[in-house]
Amino acid sequence: MDPALRARLGGRITQLREARGFSLSALAERANMAKSNLSNLEQGLGNPTVDTLWRLAGTLGVTFGELVDTLEAPLSFEESPPNGIVTTLLCRQGEGARIDVYLMRFERGAQRIAAAHPAGVIEHALVLAGELELGANDSPERLVRGQTSRFAADIPHCYRNLGDTATILLTIFYR
Repeated sequence: MDPALRARLGGRITQLREARGFSLSALAERANMAKSNLSNLEQGLGNPTVDTLWRLAGTLGVTFGELVDTLEAPLSFEESPPNGIVTTLLCRQGEGARIDVYLMRFERGAQRIAAAHPAGVIEHALVLAGELELGANDSPERLVRGQTSRFAADIPHCYRNLGDTATILLTIFYR
């Protein structure tokens, strides 16, 4: 993430934290992260992992898309450390039904084990290219181009590329 985007993300985190009345210490504790790491993020100095951003979004009571919405659209990021997955936020819908739409590209052997999202979150994936396993960690579905899966994402879940490259359109529905 370039310095300008990191600075905007830091400002957004600060804005959301202050709007909820959290001190830096309180948010760091609730998000299970070091206060110094959170301080660096807010100052635009950190390079957060996707998991850290998801955790902050959940702790702040916003969707991932709401957290990164002010950065740039479409926002693309490669997970850190690089794991062969590039995710692009295509759009988000607020007011009432909260929905985020992402394009995810997986290189050979790429996989992501995702922590549980807040209660009631559902993910819907459409495989655009390749072959993947995705869904609940203990029972992922095997899908190929053109197939879809809808699964509860309020439990730990995974995405595993089974071929050369794969691409999915991922829609996340929040309660």
